[in-house]
Amino acid sequence: MKRPQTAPFRLAAPPDAAELTTLIESAYRGASSREGWTTEADLLGGQRVDEAQVLQVINDPESLLLVLPDADGLLACCQLERRRDGIVYFGMFAVRPGSQGAGVGRQVMAEAQRLARTSFGATAMEMTVIAQRSELIEWYERLGFRRTGETRPFPYGEPRFGDPKRDDLHFVVLHRDLPVAEATTEGAS
Repeated sequence: MKRPQTAPFRLAAPPDAAELTTLIESAYRGASSREGWTTEADLLGGQRVDEAQVLQVINDPESLLLVLPDADGLLACCQLERRRDGIVYFGMFAVRPGSQGAGVGRQVMAEAQRLARTSFGATAMEMTVIAQRSELIEWYERLGFRRTGETRPFPYGEPRFGDPKRDDLHFVVLHRDLPVAEATTEGAS
């Protein structure tokens, strides 16, 4: 697969909310999600996120919503949210389904890690992944994330998280220490 031509990363703004909602939904739910490998359509129906939730993240002073545009609109996104003790939560990660598998996700992850360090002073990243998504967990492990052994319950009965198609869903917590930013040699003589 050819890597899409992208513009520089930027932070999301309120006018991006509708397009971001469409991007996130397309990567995880419904027929379009099956074009990529990140689909949750066999586990969950309904919505994954709505425009109000995306706007809440964009406007949250403790969060950044990073976007990667290309010629066709928004190609990818992820959320970084300041948590405790130098930890940033990584979420709302999506790559347009037809562009998955071209290295875009790794590119987004590298920029997210850089931004977590520079904007939040983070020393580590955490995320939650549905335990049944073994191929996704394995991908994150190849990027340096490790399972912490902690699990969290799936929020059954809360429609904003989707309609579960199974009764055994839960999340695993993944953690990755962030590498120390390399010092630049600019201006050195």
